[in-house]
This record gives sequence, structure tokens and C-alpha cells, in this order.
Amino acid sequence: MKKLINAPENYTDDMLRGIYAAHPDLVKYVSGDLRCYCTRYKKAGKVAIITGGGTGHLPLFLGYVGENLLDGCGVGGVFQSPASEQIYNVAKEVESGAGVLFLYGNYTGDIMNFDMAAEMLDMEDIPAKSIVGADDVLSSSNIQARRGVAGIFFLYKCAGAKAAAMGTLEEVLAAAQKAKDNTRTVGFALTPCVIPELGHSNFLLAENEMAFGMGIHGEPGVWNGPVKTADELAKESLDEILADMPIVEGEEVCVLINGLGATSQEELYILSGSVKQLLDEKGIRIYRTFVGEYATSMEMAGASISICRMADDEMKEWIDLPVHTPFYTQV
Repeated sequence: MKKLINAPENYTDDMLRGIYAAHPDLVKYVSGDLRCYCTRYKKAGKVAIITGGGTGHLPLFLGYVGENLLDGCGVGGVFQSPASEQIYNVAKEVESGAGVLFLYGNYTGDIMNFDMAAEMLDMEDIPAKSIVGADDVLSSSNIQARRGVAGIFFLYKCAGAKAAAMGTLEEVLAAAQKAKDNTRTVGFALTPCVIPELGHSNFLLAENEMAFGMGIHGEPGVWNGPVKTADELAKESLDEILADMPIVEGEEVCVLINGLGATSQEELYILSGSVKQLLDEKGIRIYRTFVGEYATSMEMAGASISICRMADDEMKEWIDLPVHTPFYTQV
């Protein structure tokens, strides 16, 4: 294992100390707990949006805390859920009179701990609603059981924009639901990654082998086999997405080409070009394309393709709203 760390068991807290040191004007922690990550700025009367999840996925999850996006994040260890008390403490800090929306990935530990935090808020008469990202098409045929991966970015954007416009808790939840209903993702890995406390790869791939449909924690995909070209992967991914969420000629979509941690920008843009060509051939119009690292898996090589259908003009306005965090800025 070759990593720029101190002690493996301190990986998450050392990372957080570095973030707070670099961005003291934008973020802070509360309750004396580095893992209770909050914006420094909250607006009275605005719905507070809180996310959370394990370390190892930057900029997901905490990287989306900032202007016109999220207000706080419970931070877990590498690939581990945050504690319910941490989520609760974040919510108590950033809630400003309009209630709380919990918005996070569809993983068992996260669901349990966010539900417990919601119950704690309910005992204090603070309204809280929850929604999970569940965009990973190949993780289950049951949409309710699917993993949340990079497509949660679109839920963050839509919910964050509606909250910034001072929407009610129900309206902010509806904005997130609209993005969820219209977002699908397929991912694939070329290499495994190393969890610091484990000290070795969390799964194995041969030299010329890849995994199609693999999850961001190394969950098994639908096939392992020889590495395919960008064109081939784009086609197979879009075939899966469009079979699950049919999009007709003339409709508009946003495209997210996401790197998993160790794939070059050049390769991601090659993949982006392949996706555009295929969508052009189908007469599906691209409203915006996002290329970069939005939800990683430590130093895993690979990528994911997300398609978010633009359901209406309001959704386009949400996507276009400028945002700014220590990790992500859109003008």
C-alpha cells in the first residue's frame, strides 16, 4: 500500500482536519466532532439539506456542502456510515426554521442511521423528510433496492436550487424526487482500490480484465471480462439506461461522465464524446454535459455514465443555478 497518510486508522479525521484548515471561511465542524461537517452560512427560513456517507468518495458526500447546494454532512469512516448522533448534531446546527431534508445514498447502514436521526428530530418537533439516491441501474431490477451512486449529483442540484429559492420542505423533497425519477447510472471498474485500514485491494481484477456494473464500494457487477473500448462501454451503458428509462427522440438530457478516482480527464472526455455520438444518433438532445470526478471510489480506475432527463424548464433552471463549495463550483 502506497498512500500519503499518517496512520491508517486516522485516515478520515486527518483528511477532515486538512479540509477545515484549507477552507475555514466556508465550512466548520460542530459538537467537537470533526465528522459533523457544516456550512458556515445558513439562511433563516430555508430548508436545510443534509447528506452523509462514508469517506473515500470525494467530492461525494461532503464536497457538495455549500452555496445553493447542501447545508451539512455526516461523515463516516472509509466506506462506512456516519453515526445517527452525528447526523442529528449536523441537523440541529444547520436547521433554520423550515425543516430538514435528509438526502443520501441507498445503503442499509445509512438508512438506519438517518432514520434514527429523523426520530430524534421528531422528538424536538423539527420536521424532517428523507429521500435516497437510487440510480445504479445494474445493482437491482427493483428501483427501490438500487444503490445510490454519481447520479445523486442531480438530486443535490435540484433540491439545493429549490431550497435556495425558499421552497417549502415538501417542495424541496418534490424537486429531489423529480431528479431521482429521471436519473439513471451505469458504472464500470478497471482496477480495484485499497482501503487504508485493510491495506490491500478489496477485490481482484486481472491485467486485462474489467468489471461492468460494479458499485462504488466494490460490489460485484454483472460481468467481468476483457477491457472494452470507450465506444463499446458507452453503447452498452446507454443501452442499459435507455432500456430502463426510455427517452424519445427530441427529449433533452444532462449527461454526467464521472471518474472513479484514477481515470484521466482525457479518458473521461473520450467517453463523453462516445456518449454524445450515440445520443445524437438517437435524436436525444444534450442540455448540459458534466465531466470530471463527482463520486469516486478511492483510487479505483473506471467511470460511470449518468443520464438525467430534463422533465421541464424548471428542472433546467435548477441545473443551471450557480453553486460554490470548497470542492465544486459551477458558474
